[in-house]
Amino acid sequence: MPTVLAVPKEVAPGETRVALVPEAVQRLTKAGPAVVEEAGAGALARFPDPAYAAAGARIETDRAAVFSGANLVLKLQPPTLEEIAWMRPGTIVIAVMNASRNLDRVAKMRDASITSFALELLPRISRAQSMDVLSSQATVAGYRAALIGAELCPKFLPMLTTAAGTIRPAKVLVLGAGVAGLMAIATSKRLGAIVEAYDVRRAAGEQVRSLGAKFLELQINAEGSGGYARELTDDEKRQEQEMLAKAVADADVVITTAAIPGRRAPILVRKENVERMRPGAVIVDLAAETGGNCELTRPGETIEIGGVRIAGPLNLPSQLPTHASQMYSKNLESFLGLLLDKSGAIVPAFTDEVLAASLLTEGGRVVHKPTAELLAGAK
Repeated sequence: MPTVLAVPKEVAPGETRVALVPEAVQRLTKAGPAVVEEAGAGALARFPDPAYAAAGARIETDRAAVFSGANLVLKLQPPTLEEIAWMRPGTIVIAVMNASRNLDRVAKMRDASITSFALELLPRISRAQSMDVLSSQATVAGYRAALIGAELCPKFLPMLTTAAGTIRPAKVLVLGAGVAGLMAIATSKRLGAIVEAYDVRRAAGEQVRSLGAKFLELQINAEGSGGYARELTDDEKRQEQEMLAKAVADADVVITTAAIPGRRAPILVRKENVERMRPGAVIVDLAAETGGNCELTRPGETIEIGGVRIAGPLNLPSQLPTHASQMYSKNLESFLGLLLDKSGAIVPAFTDEVLAASLLTEGGRVVHKPTAELLAGAK
């Protein structure tokens, strides 16, 4: 069967992005594959159906037919149980699966003989950087987090000299200097704030300083594998808390971005830290989806405690769906460059290290060992 790529409409609550934008569709169809777009799939990201049609896609109004008529399905969110039921055995689906939180869907794909690739499992190597959806979407989230902080803060962020006097700049503290944190730092600096940042990885200090922010340092090096931070020891956590308590109390806006893959987000801002903050201070917790870096965060809500506003936004990239979709689509194109040969056909074996690392299910089994172990333990 010739390669047919499906671009379905995302149905997860609050999801406004689309996996493939018209510009990418045009390039892919020229290379050989046919593309079927579900009617309205790109509407919320401001990519209308006529743009897909002009790029060479066929518009399909029957949702079930979008899935059953394709051998390669491109998504952002993991497929629903209903969507999996529509796919034929051997269909390939690519998405951010968040497998540990969607074991029922993984089991359904296994039992339906669906081949799935989880983009969050991509190896952190240089040749996979162009496919790194976690980094591209974290860039969007970090930018948006800084804007949320500025919006909720009752102060100007920049210094202003006016006839009514001089306004001192606000102080922004960013906890976690990964991709999202660095973008939050850069955006806050552009808005004119004084910015401080902290990360348990010493190597992050150079990047923070290059953006014009002050790096808060402890004599701790928590560099872990794959560019992530390792979990701190109890003594290291105590040292960290003592330093952060003062920095949090002095900040007008605190943006937290710390995450550990497959684990609950570490608590960086405790209840007593919030109690020491000034009325009008703001916390924007980017780790809300995995429990939150602030002890008081309520995922999906913005609350106020003692005059301090705490925002726990979910799926921030969907608040900027046009550029988030463009970046995700480009990541997918790079990934498809490994999955499809020069004629546009699906490669017969997934031996490439990037494909092998991100392969979740194939041939009626769960290939990714940690997920297989979780499923076995859930029985």
